[in-house]
This record gives sequence, structure tokens and C-alpha cells, in this order.
Amino acid sequence: MQNLLRLLRYLSNYRYHIICNIVFNLLTVIFSLFSVMMIIPFLQLLFGKVPMVMEPPAWQLSASYLLEYLKYVLSREISTSGHLSALVKFCVFIALLFFLKNLFRFLAVFFLAPIRNGVITDLRNDLYQKLVTLPLSYYSKERKGDIIARLSDDVREVEYSIISFAEVTVREPLNIIIFLVALLMLNASLTAFVLVMLLITGLIIGRVGKTLKHQSNEAQFIYGRLLSVVDETLSGLRIVQAFNAEKFMTEQFRKINNRLYQVSTLIQARRELSSPLTEFLAICVVCMVLYYGGSLVIEGKNLEAETFIGFMVLFAQLIPPAKNFSSASYNIRKGLASAQRIFEVIDAEIKITEKPDALPIKQFQSSITLRNVSFSYHHYDDKKILNNINLTLQKGKVIALVGQSGAGKTTLVDLLPRFYDVSEGEICIDGINIKEYRLKDLRNLFGIVSQESILFNDTVHNNIAFGHERATRQQVEEAARIANAHDFIMKLANGYDTEIGDRGSKLSGGERQRLTIARAVLKNPPILILDEATSSLDSESEKLVQDAITKLMRGRTTIVIAHRLSTIQYADEIIVLQEGQIVERGNHLGLLAKGGIYKKLVDLQAF
Repeated sequence: MQNLLRLLRYLSNYRYHIICNIVFNLLTVIFSLFSVMMIIPFLQLLFGKVPMVMEPPAWQLSASYLLEYLKYVLSREISTSGHLSALVKFCVFIALLFFLKNLFRFLAVFFLAPIRNGVITDLRNDLYQKLVTLPLSYYSKERKGDIIARLSDDVREVEYSIISFAEVTVREPLNIIIFLVALLMLNASLTAFVLVMLLITGLIIGRVGKTLKHQSNEAQFIYGRLLSVVDETLSGLRIVQAFNAEKFMTEQFRKINNRLYQVSTLIQARRELSSPLTEFLAICVVCMVLYYGGSLVIEGKNLEAETFIGFMVLFAQLIPPAKNFSSASYNIRKGLASAQRIFEVIDAEIKITEKPDALPIKQFQSSITLRNVSFSYHHYDDKKILNNINLTLQKGKVIALVGQSGAGKTTLVDLLPRFYDVSEGEICIDGINIKEYRLKDLRNLFGIVSQESILFNDTVHNNIAFGHERATRQQVEEAARIANAHDFIMKLANGYDTEIGDRGSKLSGGERQRLTIARAVLKNPPILILDEATSSLDSESEKLVQDAITKLMRGRTTIVIAHRLSTIQYADEIIVLQEGQIVERGNHLGLLAKGGIYKKLVDLQAF
């Protein structure tokens, strides 16, 4: 129920469309009611089955008055125009009624479309906004495929649920209420009998669909795992084929897909059961009403045959709304299961928070200081990735971080722009704890060039200008020249307007890395983080990239994570990390002279 109420809040932005939808649905039901009610009295009068009513009946609020007044109007028309002419006019009038009924029905659906699409657009926007603001620690615990499934398949299920809910709560209740009022005016006791039968039917249908929400949740979870396997396969297809693991991956995919097939089949069977079950139960109710009402007519207990016939005609109009109501309830259950998965992401805790009175910071003045910094991921255990780190980085200096894989180098630099928060200790910039600064201002101080070139399926220009939408072509080209990228860009089919493919797949490794350097140049950050930026390149590409990095480092405070000696031998200070602790520090020559861990790393060429 809570998730349903949250979805309803999204409807508040579409009040005008909701009102229009209600009005036109109401008109649809009214015209439907009149078109049905007029046929039988007219045919009875036309064919002489009942006497003409030539005097208007005395006013009273009852179904009999409305029926008698309708007979009076029809009788006057037949007597005035003649039987054949009245029949022609009546046929035209009925056709007009049905035309207006269907016109209003179309307008109701027309105003429903913006509600449906608008709510889904708003929901998708909120979900994506939350995805880009969640900390990196969240994604280390979640499958990428499952997150994509929530943004795509779960949102689509909510869309179907919104449609069903709109129809159920607007059109069908109007149908049911108006026709029930008409039935009540015809015969109260018979209508009470109908209500009891409908209540019993509703309870039976609700019990059948009770487990649908749980099964839908399971299906969406399995679908997320399926997408994860597809993503991992496409990302690592070279390895899959190199290790002849096609059969293994296919079998893994097949197992998950078969399980999805089983659960989806159960859900579909349960959903499709609603229509025939509702129809069967409705016919059972019709038979009971027919027996009960027929017995009242036969025994002469205050129910005339004509009234009973009209009652049954109107009651038949209740079956389609009831049937739609049942089918929609299944869709709503399935949609609410998806809504729950979506709201789990929207409600996920953002642990990297900004204080309400956070301080601005536009420039880096003096130093970065780490005091007694420790960090643990808290995913599986409390093992410290960093332990009691004390470090000061002066403005304009170059500090290199070295050590074996898992020593904590990348984790340490990730703490500076607050991708994660420290578990113990504090990090200060210019003497103030970084938690006191505005998050956006803090991250504007840093430019990052990582080992993996993170590019987007867009043009060269847009990748370089990423995050700087107002950058001019001249500024982008200047950044590309500094990064040694301009020459190869101009050789591309459309120059700076060339699409580079998924993750820059149309470019070589060195070209991709130079684009990321150009992006950092355009940002012009005072603090630069180089995370093994040349470790995956060949010698020729490394030379071009290294030259671009050297230009980028000029006048900037730089933190370098590297395995290659050529990258760090001129650093002002080299920090050696081992198992999350600083074990050695000094310059290149001094550390070599010590003959410690750094010397062993050099000798092993582990850079």
C-alpha cells in the first residue's frame, strides 16, 4: 500500500489531465447507460407490446418515473411522426449516442496518455538522478544488470500498472456505480443480492492473485541476473573466446534464462487466469440473479417482467467493468512488485552527504593533509584497506604512490574527492576537513586520468568537453593540442564531430587515453590524479601519452599511481604502501640507496 501511495504522488503533477479523464469517462458511462435504456422501451412501444403513454407521469425520484417519462417522450414521437419515421429517427439518434459515447471514450484515453507517460518519465528521471548521486560503494554491492533491469523492465511494469490503476480507479468504478444506482432504482432487494454475489466473487479472485507480487519480484531479480551475464559476456568477449568458454557462459545464461521462463510462465498463467475466471464467476452470478429475479416475477412478488428484463440488461453491463477490474488488479500487483524494487534504489542511503552550511572552495592554496586515516569497505568484513595513514602533499609538488596490487593506492586517492569517506581520521585541504566543503566545489579541484580510459558513445568534441557544456570549439582544440590528440583527431572521418563508439571502441588505446587527458586539460584542475595512466600502452603510445601528461602536470599538484619507473623517478616524494600502511617514503635515489621494498620493486620491474 505504501508503494501505491508513493506512485499516486507522481500523479499530482497531472491534475488537469486527471480531471479531463474523469469527466470524459463519466460522459462515456452516461451515454452508454442511456443508449441501453432507450432501446427496450422504444421497441415495446413501436411493436405495440405495451400501451402508449400520452400523459406525462407525476414527478418522483425513482426509476419507474424515469422509465415512464421516457415512454411518454417516445410515445409522442411515434404518434406524431408515425411508426416508420420514428424508427428512422430513433436509429439515427442511437447511432449519434454511440458516436458520442465512443468520442468521449477516445478523449478519456487521450488525456490518460500524458498521465501514463508523464508519471513514467518523472519516475525514470528520479531513478536515474539517484543512480548518478549514489556513492561508488553502493555499486560494489549491486549487479549492474540488476540496476539496468530496474531502470528498464521494472519501470515498464510500473507503466502497465499505472494504466491499469487509472482505468480501475476512474472508468470502471464510474461504470459500476452508475449502473448499480440504476439497478438500485429498479429493484433494491435484487440489487442487494447482486452486491453480495459480486463481493464473494471479488474475494475468490483476490485470493487467486495473492502470490503474484512475490513471483513478480522474483522474476525481476532473475531478469537482473540475466542482464548481468549479458553485460559481463559482452565486456569480456575476448577472454570468453580466448579461453574457449563459450559453452560455459552459454550454459550459465541458459540456466538463468530457463528459471526466468519458469517463473514468467507461472506469472503469465496466473495473470491470464483472471479473465476466464472472472467471466465464469460472472456467469454464475448472472444465473443466480436470473433464478432469484425470475422466481420473484413468477411468484408475483413486486417485480414486473419488463422491469426484470431491464434489470438484466443493465446488470449485463456490469460484467465487462468487473472483468477489467479483475485483470487490472493482477497488473497492479505485478507493477507494485516492480515499484518496490525501484523505490529500494530511490531510498538507498547516500552516505556521502554535504552539510547544510558547507563551505565553498574555489582554489587550492597550500596543502592536502591526511591525519591518522584508516578505511574499511564494510562489505564482507572490517579489514582495513588503509591503516593509520599520515601524509602531507604540498601545493605544486608531485607525489608518487607505489606498491603491490591491493596495497591501497587507488583507495587512498579515491578518498580525496570523497568517492568514499574515511572510517577513521581526517583529510584536510588548506587546513579544513574536506567534509566541511561543498561536494561539487571539492570535486572541481581534482582532475583524474585513470588506467581505463572512460569515454562515452558520443563525438570527440563532447567527450573532451564532458562536464563543460559551454566550452567552445577553440578551447576544446587547444586542450587536444596540449594532449597530443589534435593531429589524430583531424584524421578522423568527421574530425571533432566523429562518433567514437561504445567506450571509444573506434580508437586505439593511446588515442583514447589522450582524449581523457584532453578532458582533464580542459577542466584545468589545480590537483591532478594519475592512476597508472600509461600502464596498458605500447611504447610508442606511451611516449605520446607521457609527453601529454608532462604538459598536463605543469603548474599542478600531482598524485601519481604508477608501476613504471619512467613515470615516477622525478617525483618530489615517493610513498611506498604495503597492506594499507606507509612502509617507506623519500625520493627515487634515496629509496634506492636504502635497499628496502622500493629497491626490490625496482629490481623486479614491478612498476
